[in-house]
Amino acid sequence: MSLWRSLYRGETEFDFMRYRYRYFVISGALIAISLLSLLVRGLDGSVDFTGGTIVEAPNTTGVDVAEYRGELSAIGQEGARVQIRSERDGSEVVVVQTEALSVGDRNALVATVASVAGVDENDTTIDAVGPTFGSEITRRAVEALVIFLVVVALFITWRFEWKMAMGALAALFHDLIITAGIYSLVGFEVTPATVIAILTILGYSLYDTVVVFDKVTENVHELGSRHTFTEIVNLSLNQVLMRSLNTSATSLLPIGSLLIVGSYLLGAATLREFALALFIGIAAGTYSSIFVAAPLLTEWKEREPEWQRMQRRVARRSGATVLTTEVAAATATEVRGSGAEPRAPKQRRRRR
Repeated sequence: MSLWRSLYRGETEFDFMRYRYRYFVISGALIAISLLSLLVRGLDGSVDFTGGTIVEAPNTTGVDVAEYRGELSAIGQEGARVQIRSERDGSEVVVVQTEALSVGDRNALVATVASVAGVDENDTTIDAVGPTFGSEITRRAVEALVIFLVVVALFITWRFEWKMAMGALAALFHDLIITAGIYSLVGFEVTPATVIAILTILGYSLYDTVVVFDKVTENVHELGSRHTFTEIVNLSLNQVLMRSLNTSATSLLPIGSLLIVGSYLLGAATLREFALALFIGIAAGTYSSIFVAAPLLTEWKEREPEWQRMQRRVARRSGATVLTTEVAAATATEVRGSGAEPRAPKQRRRRR
């Protein structure tokens, strides 16, 4: 109970900055794995980004994916993606996705899927997206991300300073790369809903980082003449730790419910794409605001001449305190060893 009471009051004394190089190693390893996966496997973009054709039909015959692949290979569509999805009423729907096709190839694809599924061609649903439309969505998504990052950098530089802006951007890129890396490793499809979720989590990560930086700035003004920057950041993180944990918990719980109940139990695939990116991003954003942005800022600020002088001043003050304590302890030991009673300090008489 004492720990929870200290957390809620902001009175914990965790030394976050003591292990900051370990945080850098952990984050560096996660980023390296994510980048490697992105280079080797890439992202599995939906038809909205890559362009292509999607055909859906009720799987009334109950055949498996292998049989669909065999029939599609016969018409030259061996590279098609085939998925059989269960609906809430217990029925099955087959989803076939290919690259952009000509009108003749598209008609052949619809006829083959309808034949294997045991339905009429009119009972199928076809969705065709050209590659131009997909590239346009990709371009707009990248533009939105770049504009967002520029505005964030300008705002934090104006509100705080440019080093804090760089720390916040580093945390944002950390969250973005790790989220994309997890999508690449697991093979989840990237849809427009995923892009919206990623922009949302970047805003959340920014909010958490700004809360930390605001408390650091406040404590610098109050304690900067007596403490090192590392001590001030440690104090600030302990003061906002419970706020970050509460905010993360209240965000992750409904998103987790949306992810598990809405997507897996109710079968809403669109909810899964949106909720998964939110869940990964918010968890990464909470971590990065405490263990990436704040340690990076500390590393940069401690190299400034002003804070280096403060480090030396605090070190001298600590050394003098330790020396005085040791001399006093040694004197007391000698007095006790000699058997003499320690004398009370003499009081000088004031002349009248």
